[in-house]
Amino acid sequence: MNVEHRDVEVNGIRLHVAEQGSGPLVLLLHGFPESWYSWRHQFAPLAEAGYRVVAPDQRGYARSDRPARVEDYTLPHLVGDVVALVAALGEEGAVVVGHDWGAPVAWATAMTRPDLVRGVAGLSVPPVPPAMMPSIDASRHMYGEGFYQVHFQEPGVADAELAADPALTLRRLLVGASGDAPFDEPQLWIVPEGGGALDALPEPEELPSWLTEEDLAAFTADYSDPGSFTGPLNWYRNIDRNQGLMSPFQGRGIDVPALYVGGDMDLVQAMRGVPELLEALHLIAPKLHTSTVLPGCGHWTQQERPEEVNAALLDFLAAVHGG
Repeated sequence: MNVEHRDVEVNGIRLHVAEQGSGPLVLLLHGFPESWYSWRHQFAPLAEAGYRVVAPDQRGYARSDRPARVEDYTLPHLVGDVVALVAALGEEGAVVVGHDWGAPVAWATAMTRPDLVRGVAGLSVPPVPPAMMPSIDASRHMYGEGFYQVHFQEPGVADAELAADPALTLRRLLVGASGDAPFDEPQLWIVPEGGGALDALPEPEELPSWLTEEDLAAFTADYSDPGSFTGPLNWYRNIDRNQGLMSPFQGRGIDVPALYVGGDMDLVQAMRGVPELLEALHLIAPKLHTSTVLPGCGHWTQQERPEEVNAALLDFLAAVHGG
């Protein structure tokens, strides 16, 4: 891949970015626990189609800075990083694409800055304005104390569990939440009582075709430093704080062209209200281009099904830019 790497200063922190191509800007925002590398299959196709493709390691992740305070990872901080990154790249606007946690950031950026976002695409996670995710109390009520987002709340606990063996953590999570996991239907990530975060994820017998040993090694390198999981987990520790911070935007929807792509074996599909939310997506995003759920695809949408995702993105980008 002819992908260039550099650091960019935004909002007082340093973000590592990977970049390829020239033309209208497309920002690719990864999720948990990933890095820019989760977009490895998107760079060349989008760049060859005439776009400037930039994927940062988001705040707290991989090669980017990791602020120490939990409260430095709120949704307004994350949206602010996107806004500042567009400016730092010398651009006046972008199409913003997000997967997993990157999707709420993308949706929220589109909701709050429609002047800057020319189009928005969310992979896996649909928009739930204004905070984009239910409160921890709501999740605890629906799924219990073992729900992974609840389990992540206590500082230091999940951090130590996930960091004890990064290669094992990433292998179990990437395979266990994929369409290749040994389940007949999507499964919520529920930590068993008295157990740890990984106890619900079996050790895979082998890696699926979409995840090579080289891919796993690249992700593992991004999480090899002590404390590598703390910044990413701090995003979850601001879910309740985000409810209040985003309350001024209550009643707002997504006013820009939008795209949704998910998988029917994604754990997100097992969350309460998601099927109904997807049916009503055109009400939240009136300029919805398409909404697609890929059969047999798990949580890692653009990694598991790159050809279908790239085709959907290129079709959407052409529509946004009048192609």
